Amino acid sequence: MAYIIGFLLGIKYIKYLNSKHKLNLNNDLINDFLFFSIFGVIIGGRIGYIILYNPNYYFNNPLEIIKVWEGGMAFHGGLIGIILSTLFFSKKNKISYFIFSDLAACAAPIGIFFGRIANFINGELVGRITEKKIGMIFNHIDNLPRHPSQIYEAVSEGLILFLILFFLQNREKFIYKNGLISSLFLIFYSVFRFISEYFREPDPHIGLQYFNLSLGQIYSILFFIVGIILFIKKK
Repeated sequence: MAYIIGFLLGIKYIKYLNSKHKLNLNNDLINDFLFFSIFGVIIGGRIGYIILYNPNYYFNNPLEIIKVWEGGMAFHGGLIGIILSTLFFSKKNKISYFIFSDLAACAAPIGIFFGRIANFINGELVGRITEKKIGMIFNHIDNLPRHPSQIYEAVSEGLILFLILFFLQNREKFIYKNGLISSLFLIFYSVFRFISEYFREPDPHIGLQYFNLSLGQIYSILFFIVGIILFIKKK
C-alpha cells in the first residue's frame, strides 16, 4: 500500500512539475514512465536485497526469491533499478535521460517517506537499543526500548529531502536539463541514510563491517561519491 501511494502521489507531483516548468512532456508519456519506474524499483529493490544483503540464504532457498510480500527490499538496489529503467525509457522515447532522472529524484522522497512509515507500522528495520526517553518497545522483537529509526528516516530521507529538492527546483539553473537535481538527490540521501544507520539495528545475519559501519553506510558512501562526481561534471 505504501508503494502504491508513493507511486501515485509521485507521478502527480511529476505532472505538476512538468506543467509548472513547461517541459512539454505528454501526460501519457509520464504515465508510461510510471510503469517503468514501478518495475525498476520493485525488481531492482528485490534483486538488490538478494545480492547485497542476503545472497547465501536465497542461493540455498531460490523459491523464497519470489516472496516479495514477506519483505526483503533494498533501497540501493531499487535506486539502481530505477536508474536503469529510466535510462531504457529515455533511450526508447529519444528524450534526455536527465529530464526524467531529475523529475524522478524530486518525486522519490515521497515514496521513501511512505515506505519508512510502513516499516514503522510493520515493526521492521527497528532501531538500536537506547536509554533515551524517545525509545520505543517493539514487543515482537524484545522488551527493550529502541530508537524509532524508521521515523528518523521518514523525516530525513523523505520530508526534509523533499523540501530541499522542492526549494532547489525553483531555481532556474536546477531545472530538469542537466542532472544537477539527480546529483543532489544522491548526495543528500546518502548523507541522511549514513547518519540514520547509526540509530538503526544492523541486520543480524550481517552485523557491522569495516570501521564498524553497516552495509547501508558503505553503500551510501559509494552513492555519495557518484553524486559528487555527477555534480562536479554537470555543474
